[in-house]
Amino acid sequence: MAEQQAVLDALSTVNDPELHRNIVSLNMVRDLKIEGNTVSFELVLTTPACPLKDEIDQDVRSALDGIEGIDNVEIDWGAEVRGSVGSEDGPATIDGVKNVIAVASNKGGVGKSTVSTNLAVALATLGASVGLLDADITGPNLPTMLGIEGGILADGDEGLHTVETYGLKAVSIGFVLPKGSPVVWRGPMIGSGVRQLMRDVDWGELDYLIIDLPPGTSDASMTMAQDALISGAVIVSTPQRVAVEDAQKAVGMFDRLGVPIFGVVENMSGDIFGHGGARMAADELGIEFLGELPLDAAIREGGDIGQPIVATAPNSDVGRSFIKLAEQVAARCSVLQFAGEAAVA
Repeated sequence: MAEQQAVLDALSTVNDPELHRNIVSLNMVRDLKIEGNTVSFELVLTTPACPLKDEIDQDVRSALDGIEGIDNVEIDWGAEVRGSVGSEDGPATIDGVKNVIAVASNKGGVGKSTVSTNLAVALATLGASVGLLDADITGPNLPTMLGIEGGILADGDEGLHTVETYGLKAVSIGFVLPKGSPVVWRGPMIGSGVRQLMRDVDWGELDYLIIDLPPGTSDASMTMAQDALISGAVIVSTPQRVAVEDAQKAVGMFDRLGVPIFGVVENMSGDIFGHGGARMAADELGIEFLGELPLDAAIREGGDIGQPIVATAPNSDVGRSFIKLAEQVAARCSVLQFAGEAAVA
């Protein structure tokens, strides 16, 4: 029978590809048992949306392959999402929420709400606990995209609270307003409204809270960044030059606010809009390019009828594009969290 220390020594040669540390020192290997010729253990990833699970699995099995007496390896996969680490004098975390992810652009019409919705559904599909906050106070459209009737909470006594759908918890001011009702608020009121959506709603326990921001460098964006600890921002752009220029302004805004940038995603890529503009912008700005989301009628149709494409066709090319985006965002979260922990230590 193989010795437990020999197994641990072998596993110590396996690094997490994103964190560049071995899986034993990261406490990812737990409940190790050796019974006869079988070694079993739990391998706890930093996110259920880990994009490199298959690579880690292959590396683990290769490392254990040379140990005499081990003929079978049984891995029970788990995940523990770590929360963002802030400073004592910086923005505070939201109760129960481990990571806040902002989805933004300086330009309207680039598909932020579409990306936010499908990103949230993709993370939930991959096994994370997810919330989705509609911070576009004057133009809330997440109710439509999620298939939730506008004003669904208007007649209740509980006020605004989360509505669960597609495996996630959603909040929008559109839940308490009859469909088509305008919100005519000045800037400070919008900032106060966003703060209340973040702080006064009982989110429960979430791995990720996705915030769909309105376009521009508005009170909503500034309030969010100054009031809550943000893990990072995803910048949405279409390929055209004017959209890319506005995306660059959004990057500049978050830099000034001290919010990490996870990267840029190119939405509506291909056909009439062309492609590649967001990738070039990412290269120029020195930030990550998170991938291309195609211009596809199925995405628009899903948004119109309240059926996100990731939920209805997760294995389609379009669905897999959003799944890949979710994996990239979750990975960026994990890397920045461990960097923050190392800096504090």
